[in-house]
Formats: sequence, structure tokens, C-alpha cells
Amino acid sequence: MKPLSIIDDTIQLFSDNLNFTELSPAGMIAAMLSALVCGIIIYLVYRFCYRGIVYSDNFNVLLVMITAITGFIIMTISSNVVLSLGMVGALSIVRFRTAIKDPLDIGFLFWSIAAGITAGAGLYFVAVFGTVLIALIYIVFSLLKKEKKNYLLIVRYSDNAEKNVAAVLGGMRYRLKNKTANGDMTELTIEVKIKHNDTSSVSRFKEIEGVSTVTLLEYSGEYIN
Repeated sequence: MKPLSIIDDTIQLFSDNLNFTELSPAGMIAAMLSALVCGIIIYLVYRFCYRGIVYSDNFNVLLVMITAITGFIIMTISSNVVLSLGMVGALSIVRFRTAIKDPLDIGFLFWSIAAGITAGAGLYFVAVFGTVLIALIYIVFSLLKKEKKNYLLIVRYSDNAEKNVAAVLGGMRYRLKNKTANGDMTELTIEVKIKHNDTSSVSRFKEIEGVSTVTLLEYSGEYIN
């Protein structure tokens, strides 16, 4: 075999494989519909199970858009190698500088991207099944979290109420966060867990003579609501 014919055969083989898959209208519709279904499920889960500080509807809509956009990007990449190289070059110049304040939002972003990738690759059942499974897991953990929440209890009292405050704290499970003494006043900050929004502990501190203020704040990791 001549070297020239080998080169021609190689070029022909490469040309034949430029198109990986043929995009049919039915396949495109199925991919986009499955991506849209996954995006709506993610939207509803984020909307009704959100546990952060301030709910952002714009970010939630963005999750649906990311799912759909990722879906048709993957369809383009999987259909033609030339278009895939151009798409990679175009996306490489994009820079995202928006700060994500809640770490949980990063998980939702990856969830949307993963759903869009699987839907765009034609794995419709995997996309929907994976989205539903992750949604159920997240809902279960959200329900468990609602039964018992972490709070910061801030009590400000005078020195003559020290023993009574200590007596009330003796019947509670808590973790000391901060204790500040200023003159004859003391400010105590503790972390407590409260079930079903039971605020009876606040009432017990208010009944103590010498306690000036009692503040209860919901606390979740690095954030205070």
C-alpha cells in the first residue's frame, strides 16, 4: 500500500467520524423536554425546601435555564466534533464572578448541570430518575432538619442574676459561644437546639429578676437568620 493512499484513508476515516450522531427532531424534543422536566423539579425543590437566609427567585429561575442550556450544548457537542471544538473555545472565554454565599447553592448548580448533561446526551431516563432521587433525598433531610433547629440564645443580665441564670442553664443542653462582662452586666451567647419552635426557654430567662434582654436567633452554620 502506498503512503499516499494511507494518508487518504486516514483523512477519509476522520471525515466520516466528524458527525457522531444525527440529531432528529424527535430526539431534540425529547432531550429538551426531559431537561425542562428536571429543571422544574429542581425549581420546586429549591422553592419549597429552601433553608437559607433570603430566597432568590432569580437564582431559582437560573437553575431551570442552566439545565436547558446545558442540555442543548451537550446535544451540539455530541452531534459534531467541529462544532464541539468551537463550543469549547467560545465557552472558555466566559468568566463567572458572581459570589455564591450559601454553599448549598453550589450543589443545586451542579445538580442542574448534571441533569442537563444527561438529558442532552440522550439518557432521558437517567436524567429524570437521578433528579427525582436527589430531590427525595434532599426533601427527607430537609424534613429532619425542621424537627430540630440550631439557635443562638443571647441573654444579658446583671451580676445578681448569675445564680438564677446558671440554674436555668443547668436544665438545658447547650454550647457556650461567647461570654462578655461589662461592668455589672454580663452578656451570654449560647447555641441551643429547639424542637418544633419551642421558645419556652426564652420565657424562663425573662422571669428571672435582673435579666434585661433575651434574644433568640436561628443559627445554621455560618449564617444567622
